Order: sequence, then C-alpha cells, then structure tokens
Amino acid sequence: MKQQVMTAPGRIEFRNIPIPEVKKEEVLVKMRKIGICGSDIHVYQGKHPLTSYPVTQGHEVSGVIEKVGNEVKQLKAGDKVTIQPQVVCQKCYPCTHGKYHICDKLKVMGFQTTGMASEYFVAESERVLKLPDEMSLEEGAMIEPVAVACGAIAKVDDIKGIDVIVLGAGPIGNLIAQTAKALGAKSVLITDVRDFRLRIAKKVGIDHCINPLKQNLSEERVKFFGKDKADLIFECVGSNTTINDAIENARKGTDIIIVGVFGEKPTIDLGSIQDQELRLIGTLMYQKKDYLKAIELIHSGKVQIEPLITDHFPFEDYNKAYRYIDEKKDQVMKVIIDIN
Repeated sequence: MKQQVMTAPGRIEFRNIPIPEVKKEEVLVKMRKIGICGSDIHVYQGKHPLTSYPVTQGHEVSGVIEKVGNEVKQLKAGDKVTIQPQVVCQKCYPCTHGKYHICDKLKVMGFQTTGMASEYFVAESERVLKLPDEMSLEEGAMIEPVAVACGAIAKVDDIKGIDVIVLGAGPIGNLIAQTAKALGAKSVLITDVRDFRLRIAKKVGIDHCINPLKQNLSEERVKFFGKDKADLIFECVGSNTTINDAIENARKGTDIIIVGVFGEKPTIDLGSIQDQELRLIGTLMYQKKDYLKAIELIHSGKVQIEPLITDHFPFEDYNKAYRYIDEKKDQVMKVIIDIN
C-alpha cells in the first residue's frame, strides 16, 4: 500500500509498505478522506515546534472498515468510521483524573506519531467511531475539527441564551460559531480580515459577520449586543491583535477561550484581566464525548460541512494541495485529500 511521508518541510514522498496485520482488538480501515488543517500546514512549513521529520500526516479522517480483529464486537467490515488521533499513556495524572486529552505524554497521529495518510490504517478499536450510514465521507473527515469546537465550548458551563464573539472565521472559528448556535447561543458575531471566509460564515447562518479592517469591532459589537458587551469570546486566530481584541471587547467577568495556536508569544494587558476579573481558558483537544457530540450535530444538520469544503485533491497530489493552499490562501477554506 502507499503511505505519505513528509521527509522535510515542503517535501512529500510516497513509499510502498505492506498492509498491516490486524490484532485481536484492532480494526483495519481503508482510508478514504483526509482533511488538511492549519497544524498540518505548520508542519509543511517547518513551523510546528512539536513535530520532527520524517512524519506521516493525517488526523482528520474518514474511511471504511476492511477487517476487524476477532475480539472486536461493536464494529464490522463495511462500516463508515472516523478515528480519534490521540495516543495517551493512561497512567499520568491527567489520564487518571478524567483529562486524558492533555496526557503528560500525549502524542497525536500525524505529528508526534504516525498519522493516517495511507491507503490502509490499523487502529485500536476503542479509537474507531462508527458514522451514520447517511453521513458522507467528507462529513466524516470533518468530525475531528467539529470535535475541537465541541471541546472548546465544553469549557463553559452553559452556552444557552448568551451572546458570543468568535475572532477568526477559518474552519475552526466557523465550526465553533456554528456549534455555539446549535447548542443554544442567543447570538454569534464572527470576525475575519478575509471577506471570503465571512461570506461562508454568512452562508452557514452566523448572525453577524464583520471585517475589522473595514469596520470597528467595538462599535459593531454595541450594535449587535448592546452596551453590556459579549458574554463569551473565542480567540481562534492565535495573534497578538486578536487576543487583545478579545480583552478589549470582554465584559467584566467574561470568559475568553483560547483556541488559536500562537506562533509567537503575545503581549497582553494582565492588569485589565485582573481588574475586570476576566478568565483566559486554554483548550487543546477533545475527548470521545466531543467526537460523539460532533457526529450528532453533523448528522442532524445543525452544523453544516459542505460549504466549508472548497477543494479536493487526489492522494498522489498531496504536495500540490499544500502549494495550492499557500498560493490561494484567500480563496481556500478546507481542502480534502481523496484516497480511492
């Protein structure tokens, strides 16, 4: 079978390796769809601090089960599935206290351990989640980013009936905004400096879409939410500008959830955070419950996936897909790799 290998930043090769054997509690999946995310792009550009080369990528995936081990009961050949990409130790403090998603020795497939960008992949059955028969494989490959959104929103007690700001309308920001609405947020305002992304946000039903290069965020916020400001803010960019926008537009006592990945350490006004009793809350990954919620939201139609998928590339054109993303960044949302 063919397996993708990134041997160095900007360099992808394919190697032929044997189809792996299936052990008694494992599942062999014929991989079909792989999403490319921002973290993958950081690896491609040589900017991911926790990934070394060579590495096989692929963590946003869907496929069809080819074979199951003789002790696997809940899954069968022919099932559409997705796979949780976390590898955890199950022994450290977070793992033994209900927070395995931030395991002290966490490895994520496609970054610190082998990812799923191959024609076939073997996974422990407990990582494999069955998808509804009606769900498309494209939707299945987007379960992982929707689970990111579910995990981020789970950081707050209750999102029902509140006003939310999402800074950044890329795939994760869009999905957080959609998920917030699906789970009962009163109103959602989303921002981005790319009008292309804002048009997609509007298409999927986000209430208020503004470009802070053209409109004043604080003034627009008052129009939409009134003088009391937002109840909850998600920072989904990872920049000095947006984290400070979050602090400036937060009401006293507001939670700010940090979702964006920061390439450089930001400079923020800790005095304002103290004086206003703001809470900065980090979110890294998800748990199985977030995957299950993501499947439910997509299957019910409460979160739309199709408008976010802008391009498809065949497996052999993995490198071309990355170059395309670099060249067309203002016209790209989510790129899917197709494995036939």
